[in-house]
This record gives sequence, C-alpha cells and structure tokens, in this order.
Amino acid sequence: MKKLFTLLYLSLFLFSCNKDDDNPDPSDDPTDSGTTIAVDLGDSEIPYIVITTSSSIQNEPKVPATMEIFESGVLTKTSNIGIEFRGSTSFRISDKKSYGIETWDASGNDIDDSFFGFPEEEDWILTGHVVNFQNNFIIDQTLMYHYFGYNLFREMGRYASRTQFVELQIDDEYLGVYVFMEKLKRDNDRIDISRLEPGDIDETAITGGYILKIDKTTGGDSNVGQPLEYFLSNWADDALYNESNSFRSEFDINGEPITFDPYDEPYHFNQYLETYFLYEYPKADIITSEQKNYIQSYINDFETALLTDDFNTEIRTYTDYIDVESFADFLLINEICRNVDGYRISTFLHKDRGEKLNMGPIWDLNIGFDSGDRIPWDGWVFEYNTYVDRDPWMVHFWWPRLMEDPQFRSVVKSRWNALRGNVLSNATLLAFVDENVNYLDSNGAIDRNYSKWNLGINYSTSINNLKAYLEFRADWMDSEIQNF
Repeated sequence: MKKLFTLLYLSLFLFSCNKDDDNPDPSDDPTDSGTTIAVDLGDSEIPYIVITTSSSIQNEPKVPATMEIFESGVLTKTSNIGIEFRGSTSFRISDKKSYGIETWDASGNDIDDSFFGFPEEEDWILTGHVVNFQNNFIIDQTLMYHYFGYNLFREMGRYASRTQFVELQIDDEYLGVYVFMEKLKRDNDRIDISRLEPGDIDETAITGGYILKIDKTTGGDSNVGQPLEYFLSNWADDALYNESNSFRSEFDINGEPITFDPYDEPYHFNQYLETYFLYEYPKADIITSEQKNYIQSYINDFETALLTDDFNTEIRTYTDYIDVESFADFLLINEICRNVDGYRISTFLHKDRGEKLNMGPIWDLNIGFDSGDRIPWDGWVFEYNTYVDRDPWMVHFWWPRLMEDPQFRSVVKSRWNALRGNVLSNATLLAFVDENVNYLDSNGAIDRNYSKWNLGINYSTSINNLKAYLEFRADWMDSEIQNF
C-alpha cells in the first residue's frame, strides 16, 4: 500500500529562464511560487525535479512544460522544456515511465542549457527503472545499473553519458528515483566527432563523422500523432528497417554471405540472421546517398578483412579499419556489466573524419549485472548466440570472430590487467556500490521510491546480490582472461 506523505508546501520565487537568472542566490526569499512538493523530503540533498505540464505527455511529439530543480529545499533552476515518453520495450512493460526532454526558450525553440554542472546541450533523459505491477516484477531493484555502468566506462577513460541521481515529480505525482542523463548525440562534449554536412562529399570530408546504431527501429518520428495506446503494443515498429533508415550487413551472424533480400517484414523467419546499422548521425533524413555509400563500403571492407585475415600469421588488415583498443574496452564494459543487450541492440559506433571506427559509448544496462538471466554469471555475453536461439536480435559475427584472434585477445588481456589494478578491482567496484547506496539511502530516497513502487522489495538483499555478482564476475573474468 502506498504510504501517505505529509505535503510540504514551499513558496518560492519564480525566476526567469534567462541564462543570467538560471542559478538564483539560495539566500533569496523563496515566496509566491505556489509549487507543491508531493513528499516530505526532510533534509535530503538529492536534487528534486518538479515538471509541470500544460497537456498530457505523449510518446511523440514533445509537449511544453516547466521544469524546476530544488536542491536542499531551495529552487535553484527553472527551465522551459518539451517532454515526451521514451523507450520501446521498457515503455510497454513498465508502469514507471522514462522521459526525453529538450530545453526550450519561451517560444518553444531549442536552446542549450546546463544542469548539475554538465556541459550545455538541449537534449536530456530522465530514466527510471522498470516496474511492472501486473506481473509483479522490478528490473534493477538497486536503482543504479545505468549510473554504475556509465560512470565505470568514464573511469575507464571513455565517454559515457554524464549522470545524476534525482527524484522526480510530474504535476502533483511523486514518481521516485530517476537518473538524469545526457542523450547520446554528436557534440564536442558528448560523442566528439566532426560535423558532417550534406555538402561534405569530397574524399577527405566524407570520411566523418558518423554515428551508427545496431538497434531496434522504435523511437523515430514515423508514428507522430498516433494515440498513446498505440505505443503500448506496437511491437512491429521495433523492426521496421528500410533503405532510408539503415543498411544491412552483407554477412549473417555466423559470418556467411547473406543471399536473401534485406528489408523484409518485421519478425520474418530469417530476421535473426541479419544485422542492421541505423543512421544515427547524420540522421536518416539528412545523410546523403554519397555518405551512405561511403559508410556502407567502410563497414563492408572491415567485415571482409575480419573474415579473411589469417589469424595463424602475424599480418592483420582488419585493424586498418577499427580502433582496436575501443573494441577491447567495449567488450570489457559489456562483460563486467553482463549487459545482455550488449553488442546486438542499443549499441553505438562512431567514426570521426580521417579516423578509424570506434565502438561506444555504452548504453542501456537495465537488464545487466546480476539480473541478466539469459547469460550465466560464468558465461560470455559475446557468446549470446550459444545460449539463446533465434532471438530477432542476435550478436553479430564480429565479436566471436575477434575473440578467435590471439592478437585481439592479447589487447583485451593487457587492458584488463591494467584496469584490474584500479578501476575494475573488487575493492573499487564494491566501494562504488556502497557510495551510491549511502547517497540514496541516507537521503531517504530508497524509502520514498519503494513506498511509491511497492512490490515488497528488500533493498538490502538487492544490494547484496549485486555485490556478490560483481565479485564473482570480476574473479571469473580474471581467471578466463589470464588464459588468453
């Protein structure tokens, strides 16, 4: 049963969205705001976000709203935003929704803004863990999978979305603990690659930058205007690949040439054999045919080299196309997090101008760690295809093939041993869990979240399970990798 909280009324002065007024002096007299905080926050130091909408939130398009941020009970920022639901499977199955937001000016135009010290941008995400009352389950009971994995990847020296734990209220409803994070996109402070304009088609400019995704097709603009109910059951939208939004690998998940035509209907008999690359940047409606041809040829040349290189010799040609170290780091982060979605969906790749193909950033870890039950704790995620049969999205041949190469395994081993001494040591991993738990629990956020989303969760048990998993997984990986 949901716990009733005493309403805490805070009267706070509304500040302009003008950049000069974004961060008011906390000593200012907070009067006449009229904002109502729906729960008793006590002396919590966790940022509390109140979003006030002017109409019902939709899946597409974003609707106008106001976002207020309270820190230690003081209004520190007010912004005009557009807000929409986000997610595909998670949106359909979770009662606790996630949201995409854009910062807007008073006229509804996108403007860059900064939150929690992050670099200015316009696109942000509020991610909540999956809660399903009908079937009585919660995914990521710890509330920290995304936060943990993204921070870990940054500690490894790679870009990952910057994150901040917050508590969220929309209109008068308290929604619990969320992670406020950066949306992955081309930006000097996010995925830092060159801007690629439609006219950039000469032999130098056309080499970058590109962002590709191996992913479901859900989340585009093809169904703007559909009623919200449509998005609760639109499973076919996950596999609407076409020549405009993507290209298919010429090889199947086993590295064999594909002989059947691409872009068949969703969930056709042979879909499990296919791997599609979605155009993320430049967007599908902007990228030119010349640029499509370039990046398709680049990927095909890499794949051909990877398949034809003789690993019994010292000569490698596939390394002419990829940044090997980025592939090694991507493998290690997916494996330590046991990211069941890793490699096959929610997978980003990017290529800068004049540079090789890079893997990453890491993304979407909500069914990883101790709860990613399709892969055993002592099994490699890149070997997903040996554990799961004919999933519509399987792991492409790249990863098993790379792991056949003693030179690539040597890079992975060297990198693992370096990280194992600090970032990926058992002590560091467990200390980071404890740090997050202390922050959330000491500020009362765990109790508030699970009073709202009450499914009988024992949070201490969830944390103990995560810590047991991390110790086991790191030690198992250590024993395996030392034999490379």
